[in-house]
Amino acid sequence: MLERKESILMKKSEMFAVRIIRMYKYLKDVKHENILSKQILRSDTGIGANIAESRRAQSELDFISKLHIALKEAEETDFWLKSLYQGEYISEQGFESMTQDNEELIRILVKSIKTMKAKIGK
Repeated sequence: MLERKESILMKKSEMFAVRIIRMYKYLKDVKHENILSKQILRSDTGIGANIAESRRAQSELDFISKLHIALKEAEETDFWLKSLYQGEYISEQGFESMTQDNEELIRILVKSIKTMKAKIGK
């Protein structure tokens, strides 16, 4: 069960990263916004990078640790999305859609962490 969820998690994080990369290009090229766009690019790509690292974790605890880091990056991404929306850099529709994708990643990460903790008895 965990393997399937992790695979779904990897795919969803990759798809979300592509959306954020496209938004980054738009913010940089069209809105001439460089600071916030780099922050959200860094935090979002950190989600997928840590999920990818978790696939080759040295132990179950290392796996949990990598997913926790991905979860922290997803929470940071949420902060940057709100900041970009409130600063009127992204539309309400874009904000809601990307927030929904990010919240889905957060839910899957939390469930995966809980599942693994239950499996190892922590």
